[in-house]
Amino acid sequence: MFAQIRPALVLFAALSVLSGIAYPLAVTGIAQVVWPDRANGSLTVVDGKERGSRLIGQPFSAPGYFWSRPSATSPVPYDASGSTGSNLGPTNPALVTAVHDRVATLKQADPTLTGPIPVDLVTTSGSGLDPDISVAAALVQVNRVAAARGVPAEQVRQLVQAHSQGRSLGFLGEPRVNVLLLNLALDDLRKE
Repeated sequence: MFAQIRPALVLFAALSVLSGIAYPLAVTGIAQVVWPDRANGSLTVVDGKERGSRLIGQPFSAPGYFWSRPSATSPVPYDASGSTGSNLGPTNPALVTAVHDRVATLKQADPTLTGPIPVDLVTTSGSGLDPDISVAAALVQVNRVAAARGVPAEQVRQLVQAHSQGRSLGFLGEPRVNVLLLNLALDDLRKE
């Protein structure tokens, strides 16, 4: 009987070492050599302090900052270990209520906001971790951010345009703005 079990145990041990140790070490090593920034989480460091990852959204709620897309992760927003969407359909009353509440919050923060609000400012994404918002979502927030910081709205609008990224490969996705990088640029404006 041991003669029949032995090959299975040897195969199990060999595949465990190969797929559980050798392969992950090889992939990690290659990533560290080829893409060290991405392999280490694309962290943004300012004045020696980590300010966040360019790949994971962060909660910004002060009026002088651009706000990220809402996060559905729980119990803490933008929790990378709990990446998930809300799974609420368009006719779900909880989603309708949440969207109305988010619209009210945006209008309360900026009473001059009268036009349509981009959908990515009031709905969560599939991952709950989006680091980017649409250019339209950033432009809608310009007046609030400019007023809170006491800078001309045109200067903030130019900052949004400077940090806008086009479609990936020229045709995939939509033009977008990384919220962390835009807010760090806002902080640099204050220093000037």
